[in-house]
This record gives sequence, structure tokens and C-alpha cells, in this order.
Amino acid sequence: LQPLGEGSAALSVPLAVTLWLLPPLALVAFLYAAVGHAGASGYIAVLALAGLPAESIKPLALILNTAVAAQGSWQFWRAGHLRWRLFWPVLLAGLPTAFLGGWLDLPTLWFQRLVALVLLASALRFLRQPRDPEGLSRPSLGILLLCGAGLGLLAGLTGTGGGVFLTPLLLGCGWASTRQAAAVSSLFILGNSLSGLTGLLLARRGAGSLLPALPAQFGWMLLVVLLAGAAGSRLGSRHWPVAWIRRCLALVLLLAAWKLLGLAGQPPR
Repeated sequence: LQPLGEGSAALSVPLAVTLWLLPPLALVAFLYAAVGHAGASGYIAVLALAGLPAESIKPLALILNTAVAAQGSWQFWRAGHLRWRLFWPVLLAGLPTAFLGGWLDLPTLWFQRLVALVLLASALRFLRQPRDPEGLSRPSLGILLLCGAGLGLLAGLTGTGGGVFLTPLLLGCGWASTRQAAAVSSLFILGNSLSGLTGLLLARRGAGSLLPALPAQFGWMLLVVLLAGAAGSRLGSRHWPVAWIRRCLALVLLLAAWKLLGLAGQPPR
């Protein structure tokens, strides 16, 4: 895959590669959107396997992630599942620490393995307990701010959107139902994705081209993930039983743990 020219915003991607890319991208968008996530780590894995250049994978994944998170947030909000009191303190505290975590770039192999084990334990819990527990607790503002700061730092250190940590926390502490946790996580991921994409574009201001090199078939990729993400978030926010959503969440957490353990390779940061 070679750029069409210096400073060009398009990459030459063979038609066969594009056709291979679309189904797995759609599957990732559908599965992640159903649980209030957006699929950035899945997009990175698919695009890396397709052989796209490293400098194009991160911005492309961020753009797709932002698009899916935006429509997912809209679907869960329209369905009445968003609890603003849970959302705004977590995002407010998480954005600056996510930036700090990304800037520090400190994760070690053992740190990533420890985080992966936490995700594995959460996934097993959701498989064993496929229904929401009775009753919800009400965390204080201070606790939410502290958790948001910690989650943002963890997201920055691990190079994730943070949703894979926020959703298990909300459910494990009994602060939200499954659909409420998905709604809060979707908006949290949207905020982090917009922040990351803005930072990436600002960093390119002196590179001669504000937009990164994208595949010529980028429009088709965006359309496919939007349609698949819309279907997934629609089913997750309104139609699927909670047990199905929690099992899909367990699968998403298993995939995230797999990535952190390095079994899926080391995608570029």
C-alpha cells in the first residue's frame, strides 16, 4: 500500500483488500456498539492485518471510533438510558488524566498483564451473572471524580478508549444498569475519541497537510461501520435482553484482554 503522492490524503488500497476489510469492520462496529463501546482496538487489529501503513491506522481508527460512538450515544440517549449525574464527573476528571497517561507512555508488560487479568475476571463475572442485580447505589460526586481520573489515566496508559474499564466499574459497583452503563460509556468514549482526534490533527498542523493519509475507499469503510454500529446500538439500547448484552460485553472484555496480553500482536500506539 503506497501513498498516491507526497502530502496526499489518499492511499491506494486494492479492491480485494477493501472487500476483505469491510465485513470484519462491520462485525467489530456491531458487536462493540451493542454494549455502548465503539471498537477502536478492533479496527486497529483489522487494519493492521490488512497491511495499512502505521501512520494511517491510528487516525483512521479514531475517525471510525468517533463516528460509531456518536451514533451509539444518540441511540442510548434517545432510549432514555443516560444518567447525566454519572457521566459528567467521570468525563470531566478523565479527559486531562487520559492526556497525561498517553503522554507518560509508561505501561510495562506486567502492568498490561495485570489489567488484562482484571478484564478477564470481569468478563467471567458477566458470563456467570447475565442479569442486572436488584437495586442500584448512588455514588458521591467525589467518588465519581476520583474514579474518572483513575479511569482516564488507565485509558491513556493502555491506549484504549476507556470504555472497557468504565462499564465493568459501573456494573460491578451497582451504580448503573447494563443499558445505563452502556449509555455512559458510549459518551465517555465519544469524548475521549474527539479529544484524541483533535490532538492528532493539531499535531499535524506543521506537516503540510492537516488530514492524515486515508484509503481512497474510506467513505465505504465509514458507511459500513456507521450502518453496523447503528444496528448494534439500536438492538442494545432497545431490543436485546439484558443477558445478551452482558454476554456481548463479556466477549468485548475478552478481546480487550487478549489485545493487552499481546496475543493479537502489538498494534502501533
